[in-house]
Amino acid sequence: MALGLATAVAAQVEVLHWWTAGGEAKSVAELKTLLANQGHQWRDFAVEGGGGDSAMAVLGDRVANGNPPAAAQIKGPAIQEWGKKGVLANLDDIAREQAWDAQVPRVVGDIMKVDGHYVAVPVNVHRVNWLWINREALRKAGGRPPRSWEEFFAVAERMQKAGVIAVAHGGQPWQEFTTFEVVALSVGGADFYRRAFVKLDPAALRSPAMEQVLTTFRRIKPYTDKGATGRDWNKATAMVIKGEAGMQFMGDWAKGEFLAAGQKPGEQFLCVAAPGTERSYIFNIDSFAMFQLKDPRAAQGQRALVKTIMSPGFQETFNLNKGSIPVVTGVNRDRFDRCSQESSAHFVASAMLNNLVPSIAHRMVQGDAKEKVLREAVAAFWNDERVTADETMGKFVAMVK
Repeated sequence: MALGLATAVAAQVEVLHWWTAGGEAKSVAELKTLLANQGHQWRDFAVEGGGGDSAMAVLGDRVANGNPPAAAQIKGPAIQEWGKKGVLANLDDIAREQAWDAQVPRVVGDIMKVDGHYVAVPVNVHRVNWLWINREALRKAGGRPPRSWEEFFAVAERMQKAGVIAVAHGGQPWQEFTTFEVVALSVGGADFYRRAFVKLDPAALRSPAMEQVLTTFRRIKPYTDKGATGRDWNKATAMVIKGEAGMQFMGDWAKGEFLAAGQKPGEQFLCVAAPGTERSYIFNIDSFAMFQLKDPRAAQGQRALVKTIMSPGFQETFNLNKGSIPVVTGVNRDRFDRCSQESSAHFVASAMLNNLVPSIAHRMVQGDAKEKVLREAVAAFWNDERVTADETMGKFVAMVK
């Protein structure tokens, strides 16, 4: 009879995601196990090819035909786009039960809502504005971790004189955009960042502050190497690991590369806030949007998935594997390394100071079309010295119009 009851309540929870390798796969396996312990079966959907455009096209067809999955890995403005179609599930009752509003900063919660109602669940937080430093290269340069741009350029100059490539960089538009947004936050501050890239205020997009951002951004390029074009981010990270390069601007997913190489933070490498951003935080959040389901059993499994994702136990396991930090409070941080603990402290402090801002380079703010215009304008400015700051700011403003 117990077996019959378990079969009656068991549900398949179909999930669209592309976490199929490394620590991400370990985290998904843990989530599958936790659901199985509650009598629900996880079912992968359309993860082939990294979950890109083809997966989203299939998702669109499934939703249009009234047969959506329980959950899909969607973030940022895409959550709002799906929500406006009226196909996402209302999660307000679970959010109240687990006190989401008290557990996540408002700027994060707002991204998970459509018209004031929760429709998606956040999984983790990545900090984008990190500077990764090879400790031996810094020793050769006779410096300390730079806290201002003048200190940064002084250290970079000394590294180059010591025969070390100062900045490891991958010449791909999204990497250049990542460095650019870090500079924008540092030079302009959180309020300027929000006016320019969240509100798309033309006065901020074409301003003396933006010109200074672009000028500082361009000053970094001479400290990269000629082989940067087309280099993947993890290969740039490997240059820092090996001591071929001294520093790299990259989000905390880079930490996994150092750890995989057997290095420890504070010993072989340093993780420090990018110059001028110690009291600020650019976040990139993974999340799952939940779709309206007709089958009551499937809906029950979906609710179990949501609750499990927001549980402290899963938040700890997932983020230990992925290199990110928990999005909720109340998670034991003792097993997290010093980089993650520092990230957690800065996340909370930046939220209190209203210096917590969403990543423009990782599609947490604008839709694909506007993000593409910004990204391509920044890449053109970085790669062609003939392109002026004024021309680039003109492209920013034209995009808004």
